Amino acid sequence: MAPRTAGPHQVETMFEKKKFSYADQKKQRHHIHWVFIWFFAFFLFYTVFTNLIFSFRVVETEAMQPGLYTGDFLVFSSYTVQSLFSDIDIWTPAPPFRRGNIVVVDTGRLDRKSLVNIILDNFIRFFTAQRVSIDNRGENWYIKRVLGLPGDEIAMTNFVLRIKPRGSQYMFTEYEVAEQSYNVTIPQIPALWDESLPFSGNMDAVVLGEDECFVLSDDRSNTNDSRTWGPIPVDCITGKALFRYWPLTRLGIP
Repeated sequence: MAPRTAGPHQVETMFEKKKFSYADQKKQRHHIHWVFIWFFAFFLFYTVFTNLIFSFRVVETEAMQPGLYTGDFLVFSSYTVQSLFSDIDIWTPAPPFRRGNIVVVDTGRLDRKSLVNIILDNFIRFFTAQRVSIDNRGENWYIKRVLGLPGDEIAMTNFVLRIKPRGSQYMFTEYEVAEQSYNVTIPQIPALWDESLPFSGNMDAVVLGEDECFVLSDDRSNTNDSRTWGPIPVDCITGKALFRYWPLTRLGIP
């Protein structure tokens, strides 16, 4: 005897009961709620992690050679929250970076964004795979080496910075006061070099203000840094390089 099969009407009725039953609808809503909660938690973690704790940057220019090369990937600490509230003297008694540290300089901080705008910008960049932003912050950040700190007297001779730290009676070369060793690229000076031209290798002594730093490229040729910008506000420094994780052949502290 052939087995009985459900007719088309019976199959449709069973399908509708399964699809539209109260228990299934409740389970489906519960599932959607949890997907939303996990997605929101991931976005919140992403925003906090990449803005308040660490940031990840890739070197896009040759300005920091020979220490860093184009394509190097770095992990930076983040000073985003501190820089937002820089009117409160959060850097007392001293900023968290030292002479010789590689830092992220965000010149967009001169037109400071609010915390709400930063969160909104992260939300948009998160959902567009970093392709869309509500501001131009990505075009304003640079990787440089901080050498002059607030209160320092600085001068430059033959592309090498000379520094008299606050409270000191003596001038030192940048290598003597930096907390980490590094090398710089000194360009060949053209025969018709004019000291009035940008990127000069010599600079008269100046004293940095209470909220100013002086940053330089390791390649001292025609690369933008404090020689063209002038001293920068402390809160333009939004992070310090902690670790280079790519390429593996240069893995380690930069």
